[in-house]
Amino acid sequence: MLRRRIGWAATVLLLLTVLAAENDPVAAAAPVGRFGWPLRPRPAVVRPFDNPAHDWLPGHRGVDLAGTPGQPVLAAGDGIVVFVGSVGGKSVVSLDHPGSLRTTYEPVRATVPVGARVTRGSVLGTLEPGHADCPAAACLHWGLRDQSGGRRGRAYLDPLRLLHSNPLRLKPVDPAA
Repeated sequence: MLRRRIGWAATVLLLLTVLAAENDPVAAAAPVGRFGWPLRPRPAVVRPFDNPAHDWLPGHRGVDLAGTPGQPVLAAGDGIVVFVGSVGGKSVVSLDHPGSLRTTYEPVRATVPVGARVTRGSVLGTLEPGHADCPAAACLHWGLRDQSGGRRGRAYLDPLRLLHSNPLRLKPVDPAA
């Protein structure tokens, strides 16, 4: 009887996990291990993601990672380079990934052209100094957007969610097992 209840509980938990992933664009599009840090070694997060309540309000639509000028900036995941250029006076590289996700990296002196296919860990360019309010020698602003809603439905997401997984772990019934 106890085993049957545990079996049902595990089934319900698995079903809820799958349903939650279907409603989460990052979890649905990013299997475990598909994305990595855009700087190596693992950088310090010096400014976290701060999504405003409305698109027009101020916030921080990405994370700032501490780095050094000239440090290689890496593709967080496999994708296609869709933009290389200046936005608001900052040099930006943008990648489209499967699952309607787009990552952005700034300020980066790009070494890849638009249209290039890149894999996780590919060098996109080098980190430039001059990111506002950066407490380090240089900071990479790393952003993530869900592009699935079209022009009006784009949603900014915390890019750190690409790196974290919450694998399902079932506790054994018998602690000795």
